[in-house]
Amino acid sequence: MPANFNPTSGSPTQSRLVAALLTVYIVWGTTYFALGLAMQTLPPLLMNGTRFVAAGGLMLAWARWQGLPWPTRAQWASSALIGGLMVFAAMGLVLAAQRLGIGSGLMATVVTTMPMWLALWTRWGGEPVPWTSWLGLALEGDFSTTLVGTLCAFGAPLAWSLGSYASRKLSLPSPAMASGAQWLLGGALSLLASAWLEPQARTFTLAQVSWVSALAWLYLVVLGTLVTLNAYLWLLQNSSAALAGSYSFVNPVVALAVGVALGGEALTGWVFAALPLIGLALACILYGPTMVALWRERFTSAPRGTAH
Repeated sequence: MPANFNPTSGSPTQSRLVAALLTVYIVWGTTYFALGLAMQTLPPLLMNGTRFVAAGGLMLAWARWQGLPWPTRAQWASSALIGGLMVFAAMGLVLAAQRLGIGSGLMATVVTTMPMWLALWTRWGGEPVPWTSWLGLALEGDFSTTLVGTLCAFGAPLAWSLGSYASRKLSLPSPAMASGAQWLLGGALSLLASAWLEPQARTFTLAQVSWVSALAWLYLVVLGTLVTLNAYLWLLQNSSAALAGSYSFVNPVVALAVGVALGGEALTGWVFAALPLIGLALACILYGPTMVALWRERFTSAPRGTAH
């Protein structure tokens, strides 16, 4: 079992942890391409807002059907902060970066900076971060694009990491209710921004949406949000910050494969150098402390030569 899994009494099984990780690793790697398809005929902020308002409304309805209580005023405030950072700011910056020319695979690679930020907030918050996790987090690729695109690309994981850290520290309702509240409020902020910043959204009609964009939007709501974002939020509560954030090292591989296979994106030389580093980074994050412990045990328990 990965050393960064936090076992507690009544903790989930390893199979559940692996299932959550695989879901986040694979599905989120495909969402960058889906975002590009959705934005073909949908204004970015309007698309993002409707996506999360729909997902948040469905999640809140499901939570209430399960008999869960509404969030308290303080919990609504916490949800607004987290939703504003993760849904509105982070996702909005991802959309802006892609609009400014960053390909889906390249955008996913930039997001590898997110766990570094999350580990930094975690360390400042008083939680220990193994040195092997820092080593893994430091193994990142580089990229080139426009200055504004670069700022948007790096701003997205920064905002996401702050929201992720806040979700580990702030008072929140039950997971389903918390997810619904965060998505609904973050999506509402996106809709407000859309009404202010996107003139095309003010006269937008459903007739303008192509079937490709509609299917991509549905994919983002169901798999990208309802399924995978719930899995990520669960990981934040049941594993270490480094393990929960390790998805950002796998997503580029998936995103690159999807972008090349379906989007006609070209691979450049740095990709082939980056892929082995991604594997090494994951090994450090998932099994670094265990490997160090085994290494120490092997050499400290090795038989010493007999004195004569």
